[in-house]
Amino acid sequence: MLLVRHGQTPTTGTTLPGRARGLHLSEKGQAQADAVAARIASLGSVAAVYASPLERTRETAAPIARARSLRVRTEKGLLECDFGAWTGRELKELSKRPEWATVQRYPSGFRFPEGESFTEMQHRIVGSLERLSDQHRGETIVAVSHADPIKAGVAHAVGTHLDLFQRIVVSPCSVTAILYAPSGPIVLAVNSTGDDLTTLVPS
Repeated sequence: MLLVRHGQTPTTGTTLPGRARGLHLSEKGQAQADAVAARIASLGSVAAVYASPLERTRETAAPIARARSLRVRTEKGLLECDFGAWTGRELKELSKRPEWATVQRYPSGFRFPEGESFTEMQHRIVGSLERLSDQHRGETIVAVSHADPIKAGVAHAVGTHLDLFQRIVVSPCSVTAILYAPSGPIVLAVNSTGDDLTTLVPS
């Protein structure tokens, strides 16, 4: 399973866009998408490319799928966390709120106002990844998602408590590789932005 965060958008690093529609990749984000597609194209085979329903993930997935003559399949379980009333707010404003410390240090105990809890998000993304891996057992697939869901999926895969998931960094168009084996998940790479993906095999 190659988990790819979407490319950069005009709001990356400044705003919490959440599930708001109409946010597209920036020019730099499109270049990042093309670059990650070239990296993934170096692999022997990719059976399927999935993306969350939002524009920025589907635009990131498009060149990956095109290089393999595949279509992008929409998977709702890969969606960004539902930030509820915080959707569209500036990060510099949110970071001053008293709840921000909880988001960073005790996320398992936080629910976004009118939105989703981090625990619900992790349950959703983990369930989706496990289901997709079961559908494509023995195959390599790509899933284009968002930073927080990917971080939560990684935390679960390595057996790290959700309250520590904010320590994981997932950059735009980075690749995180997880091997789903009968004995459990094996994390091969996290936040890979330039390495040769053909070397990602268990030792």
